[in-house]
Amino acid sequence: MSVPATQLDAMLAKLAVKRSTPLLVGLDGRSAVGKSTLASQVAADTGAAVIDGDDFYSGGTAAEWDAMTPAQKVAHCIDWRRQRPVLEALSAGKPAFWHPYDWHADNDRLAETPTTCQPTSIVLLEGVYSARPELADLLDFRVLFEAPPDLRRDRLVLREGEDFRTEWNDRWSEAEDWYFSRVMPPEAFDLVLAAI
Repeated sequence: MSVPATQLDAMLAKLAVKRSTPLLVGLDGRSAVGKSTLASQVAADTGAAVIDGDDFYSGGTAAEWDAMTPAQKVAHCIDWRRQRPVLEALSAGKPAFWHPYDWHADNDRLAETPTTCQPTSIVLLEGVYSARPELADLLDFRVLFEAPPDLRRDRLVLREGEDFRTEWNDRWSEAEDWYFSRVMPPEAFDLVLAAI
């Protein structure tokens, strides 16, 4: 089913209303589609907790990533093995803790201070690869957020700068193509949202 993004709040609230445990939602989509903005909006409107998928980045050098195939990048980019215990705790109605990837460190390491997420009626795991099959048994609802390529490109340039766009295209675009065509095509999601 494909609906406008503005209807997500009501849909998730309806799904969560009769549950005794949190509704765990994977909010997936290509880079610069607007996942973080949408997740923040849903959180403001429903009180949902939001987990930033980028907290679970695996790290690595540019040379290491450039040597990988698209399938290898998809398998290694976001560490779903670290996401599992977080989702397991929340699905049991318990607080979850994790050490996010430290994007400001000189080398690949996790932040010393843990991040905490309390169980709420709705929990959104947002980020590319957040609805991957390895988490299917924990996610109650998987959402694909889509936007036209031109809109995504403009957002990416605005957010990261023109120089980053070329680097991103060379390194990450083909991995996302692989994931959204072979691993998680649109029909594998419970809901497809269209950006407006």
